[in-house]
Amino acid sequence: MNRPTPHSVPGLVFHHVGVACRDFGVEERAFAALGYEREGNDFVDPIQGIHGRFLVGTGPRLELLREQVEGTTLTPWLRKGITLYHLAFEAADLADAMARLIALGAKVVTGPVPAVAFGGRDIAFFMLPNRQMIELISDR
Repeated sequence: MNRPTPHSVPGLVFHHVGVACRDFGVEERAFAALGYEREGNDFVDPIQGIHGRFLVGTGPRLELLREQVEGTTLTPWLRKGITLYHLAFEAADLADAMARLIALGAKVVTGPVPAVAFGGRDIAFFMLPNRQMIELISDR
């Protein structure tokens, strides 16, 4: 059991790994070989400028993400060969989790904003000091 420490954020539950891509079909076929299949319908989030598709299977849930307009949200990552884009956690108390991440040195990237993928629940993105992107998802 994970217990909160003074250097952690309590109330987080892992939700998914965000995967940046250019083509859902190519990615879905690759992950199908590992036992993944589509979960639900694709979505478009105009606030974030992305199309998304969730996959579930033998490992953690994956969120495939591609840009609505080439060169905006994900291109800088893809140009560097980075496809594992973010780790996402549901937060029992989004405001508290955000404040704690900031106190631990994380930088706000965006949010909070409502997200289509989560029925309008708020999300926020942070860059940790180790350069890992984190998404927080309000559990309400």
